[in-house]
Amino acid sequence: MEEKVKKLFIMVTNGPENPELATIPFVMATAAQASDVEVVMGFQGNGSMLAVKCMANHVFANGFPKLSELIDAYTEAGGKMYVCGPCVGSRQVNEEELIQGATIVGAATFVSESLSAAQSLIY
Repeated sequence: MEEKVKKLFIMVTNGPENPELATIPFVMATAAQASDVEVVMGFQGNGSMLAVKCMANHVFANGFPKLSELIDAYTEAGGKMYVCGPCVGSRQVNEEELIQGATIVGAATFVSESLSAAQSLIY
């Protein structure tokens, strides 16, 4: 019998204003991927700004890898990024301004992803 793939859902609510809490979720995500865990990340509130093109180039946390490199590694490993529609809408950000692989979604997608995961983390 084939073993089920483990799934981790990570909700990110901290954005560029808090470099450490913006970076740690991607550290956790890439570590999970390296352990053959499927990872889905959601971005709400100020966290939604991390999905804006080039924003990661301006976020640095001492002692951590560059956020832009972590994001690249995460997406190259097949990680999914869902961004809160009302959150980016209130910040006047449209889908064309988001990094490749980021998709604007509504609350139902976040609920579904959270319920289908073995574990959820919130940053």
